[in-house]
Amino acid sequence: MPAEVKGLNEECGLFGVWGSPDAAQLTYFGLHALQHRGQEGAGITANDHGTLKSERGLGLLADVFRDPRRLARLTGNAAVGHVRYATAGNHGLENIQPLGFNFSDCQFALAHNGNLTNAVTLRHRLEQHGAIFHASSDSEILMHLIRRSPAATLTDQLKDALRQIHGGFAYLLLTNDRLFAALDPNGFRPLVVGQLPTGGYVVCSETCALDAVGAKFIQDVHPGQLLTIDKDGLKIDHYTTDTQLSICSMEYIYFARPDSNIYGVNVHSARKRMGARLAVEQPVDADIVVGVPNSSLSAAAGYAEASGLPYEMGLIKNQYSSRTFIQPTQALREQGVRMKLSAVKGVVDGKRVVLIDDSIVRGTTSRRIVKLLKDAGAKSVHLRIASPPLRYPCFYGIDIKTTRELIAAQQTIPEMCATFGADSLGFLSEQGVIDAVGLDVDAPYGGLCMAYFNGDYPTPLYDYQAEYDAEIQQLQAKQKG
Repeated sequence: MPAEVKGLNEECGLFGVWGSPDAAQLTYFGLHALQHRGQEGAGITANDHGTLKSERGLGLLADVFRDPRRLARLTGNAAVGHVRYATAGNHGLENIQPLGFNFSDCQFALAHNGNLTNAVTLRHRLEQHGAIFHASSDSEILMHLIRRSPAATLTDQLKDALRQIHGGFAYLLLTNDRLFAALDPNGFRPLVVGQLPTGGYVVCSETCALDAVGAKFIQDVHPGQLLTIDKDGLKIDHYTTDTQLSICSMEYIYFARPDSNIYGVNVHSARKRMGARLAVEQPVDADIVVGVPNSSLSAAAGYAEASGLPYEMGLIKNQYSSRTFIQPTQALREQGVRMKLSAVKGVVDGKRVVLIDDSIVRGTTSRRIVKLLKDAGAKSVHLRIASPPLRYPCFYGIDIKTTRELIAAQQTIPEMCATFGADSLGFLSEQGVIDAVGLDVDAPYGGLCMAYFNGDYPTPLYDYQAEYDAEIQQLQAKQKG
């Protein structure tokens, strides 16, 4: 398991364009804005007068397209792109998306963000009926379901396929003559649609990518919706009406870029409100507030304002250090973490520090940062977390499938405090998160998926259910013992 400065990773970023002569170049810019959603691989497929051409590779977007000829080859007025962090499937080139499919009657390019909870069952069933899979990720399953559907039209075949898969998914599907976009019935992963000044359309994971290419926001793609974009424009349809918004709360807490808006809520503002609520719920007598860069800075600013304490830059992140997840050994990965952050001795020396972080996953980073600050002379370090304790796995597209990876599932808050070497430890409440995000929807938990904190999953877990139940029973037995 990779050991980054932050130990949590989202699966992917999606970007699609229809109706622009420089579609591939726009897709590159859009993916660059979404690079935080996946750094393991990148790819772009372009539609050039009905013919699909692809370039894919391992690594960062800029590395994959370091040779400008790769992007120059992708001519056409439509394109889809993908940046990947793997949660299902291995890390080989065959899983880098968009996945390409060539049939006698048409071509497809498929990009997927999320994780299917019935992928194992579907794959087994499809293989029994002769399906051949080329990749180990669950993204390929949709295409097999489409091609095996008895429905008369491609749109109805896609709807039929979408109704058979479960879990978290946002899909972009480029064909020879149109671009489809679809979101799961709970809207676990964000997806938005916008329009370019020239009239073309963009569909992507976050509004920050719309901004990067100068597209005007039209709407969030809603749960159960199916969008079709072709020569006649944008058509918004649905493949199911059995929907209930449960967007991943970690999008607001950690994953999404601060300048993105999700369902009308600015991410930076939501994080700032989380920090302010945290100051009310978990106050501390201290001298300064310090945020863990970069995703916790908004919450730290909110905590400082609400508490009346000065906000200081007590930690510096080296923006140019090597990415720790590509280091081949644990020792090198840990060295990479130490290279990424340093304490500002002149700021923290002799001070009682409130250290704000957005979440705690495995806990290794928290321990190192507390030590960094104390080694730099901090008189005390009071750790405050702008989310509840992460105690349960995610099955919808985050790389945590077991409670064994979550320190809050293994230890009590006092035990974690001792593990981290902190002087105190406090978390934001579930209601604090819900109120801070403030989605105006009639849905459980204010339209958020809070399962990572309370184990209340919005859907059945299907293939994961038996293993999850056994793991929870073991954990409860251990806690009783």
